[in-house]
Amino acid sequence: MKTRLVVLVVGLVGAMGLTGCKTISQADYDAAIDENTQLRERIATLQDNVRQANDRNAQISQENAQLREENSRLKEQGAGATARGRSGFEGIGGVDVGYRPGGEIAVGVAGDVLFASGQATLRQQARQRLDQVAQVLRTQYPNNVIRVEGHTDSDPIRRSGWKTNERLGAERAMAVHEYLVSKGVDANRIYSATFGPTRPRATKEQSRRVEIVILAPGS
Repeated sequence: MKTRLVVLVVGLVGAMGLTGCKTISQADYDAAIDENTQLRERIATLQDNVRQANDRNAQISQENAQLREENSRLKEQGAGATARGRSGFEGIGGVDVGYRPGGEIAVGVAGDVLFASGQATLRQQARQRLDQVAQVLRTQYPNNVIRVEGHTDSDPIRRSGWKTNERLGAERAMAVHEYLVSKGVDANRIYSATFGPTRPRATKEQSRRVEIVILAPGS
């Protein structure tokens, strides 16, 4: 708009130079003033819109900060509740619950409860316990990744058909893994691993175990 006004004025001045002292008509002058007034009004409107947008952005930023604080608070409350022993597995017999760094929950079941000595076939009574474990996994941890870990003692294998403790741990972990999937745990979020005798407990009996580890969200 300013460019048009300048061109108008320059054109009029040029016309005066060519024709002599010719005055600008009142109509042209009024039109230029009106155009300038409209331009100022538009600029004022745009400036007001920018101020409103900046105010809204500041409000949204403040709301986002409050939501982040609330989300952090809720996560801390959830972690605290879990740490206080409300993981959902406490009422299941023969199961112990431990907490690892990074928010992992380790649900341990004694190997002697799950399997006969040197075997990787689940006992019937073990299936009943795993039914309860599977129910908690489905209802309370539907989005967490699950790792089933097989652990053994350090005694060399002599009589069973397994060549190494690592292989026995792997087969036992896989047996639990497959059973949990058969009970409705999502196969896409569970996997198995073996540690053999590398993570012993205080006694050989305690070392023979399968741990169902619930990974923290996002892990």
